[in-house]
Amino acid sequence: MNDPMPRTRRDPFGGRLLPIVSVGPYVLLAVLTVITVPIRRSSGDPYVVDLALCALTAAWMLWMFTLHPAWHDRPRVMALFVTVLIVLMAVLVSRDPWFGLFTPAGYIYSFRLLSWPSELAAISGVSIVAGTAQATDVPKTNVYGVLAYLAIVAVNVVPFCGVAWLGRKGQEHDDLREQALAEVSEANRRLEASMAENAGLQQQLLTQAREAGVSDERQRMAREIHDTLAQGLTGIVTQLQAAEQSADDQALWHRHVQAATRLARESLSEARRSVHALRPEALETVRLGEALAGVAERWSALHGTGVQVITTGTARPMPPAVDVALLRTAQEALANVAKHARATKVGLTLSYMENEVALDVRDDGRGFEPARLGEHPDARDGGFGLVAMRQRVESLSGTLQVESEPGAGTAISACIPAAGAGA
Repeated sequence: MNDPMPRTRRDPFGGRLLPIVSVGPYVLLAVLTVITVPIRRSSGDPYVVDLALCALTAAWMLWMFTLHPAWHDRPRVMALFVTVLIVLMAVLVSRDPWFGLFTPAGYIYSFRLLSWPSELAAISGVSIVAGTAQATDVPKTNVYGVLAYLAIVAVNVVPFCGVAWLGRKGQEHDDLREQALAEVSEANRRLEASMAENAGLQQQLLTQAREAGVSDERQRMAREIHDTLAQGLTGIVTQLQAAEQSADDQALWHRHVQAATRLARESLSEARRSVHALRPEALETVRLGEALAGVAERWSALHGTGVQVITTGTARPMPPAVDVALLRTAQEALANVAKHARATKVGLTLSYMENEVALDVRDDGRGFEPARLGEHPDARDGGFGLVAMRQRVESLSGTLQVESEPGAGTAISACIPAAGAGA
């Protein structure tokens, strides 16, 4: 594609031709000037005009090229310089054909200072001047002479224009290569910036993941402490208070002390298992339904309230996290019944359905208003029970519902999808 304004041609030789460009034309012109004087004098022709033309040519090169190097990067000024220089060479050749030997200076300036298409026009002009000098002795008064003259001119024009065309292609290739290198450099810079940004994001994600892991572990330990130590300590306190009140009855006192001791040992064992993130001991050897029955039996014996455990559907193995979540939900629900409900009957129903497993805990206690859940005794005492139950169930894509009414008991339903649990 042609530039709208010619650009100064880059030196493909890295400046090594600069001495030739700067000095060579003056040397050629000086030699030809020295030759002109004796030739003109021997033939008796005046040579003042020739010397004036040589001086003018030297002055033009000196002023436009040598004394103003900053003009070399001004395409229009250099185009004017080369054009006038070609005209001066043509005048010199028309007077003295041997000045055709000065045309290499025109080629040098054209190749060095101009770019396409100005370069092609200048080289064509210089080639015509050189061909004219070479065809001085060719008669041009007939067709054959004219054809011979044109052939000589063509021999000069075609090769040099071909060189100019090849130079243009080479420059285009260099431009494309430099553009590609620039694009690669820009892509590398963007890649480095992106990698630095990604490293920052990765560090941020690692920090967030670490913080999330710490938060999850804290919540897990909070739930485990609440479900093991807090409930066990509550039971121990209750048994010791009962033992204190029955100091006169040795058998009853002994039974309460034994119950407190057993609760302490169980709580200690569960605390150790919680620290190591192990399954509750109640689930080690039996399935969930049997474990719920064992928990209900121990709770009933401890608090004197009857508990009915029912399993519906076809029991099937579930992921350990599901068993733990439902077992802890049952334990927490029974602990809340013991602390707040004043119930006479409690029912646990474990339901295996096609796509989910559910646990329902119902009591006939005093109940409460769910809308005022924040005023529930468990909440006022800083309890973590309902929160822990909800976190466990929802972490397995399940739902926890609490239904209650003052004087009508409470029902807690935990439901976990089988597919979500498996995932």
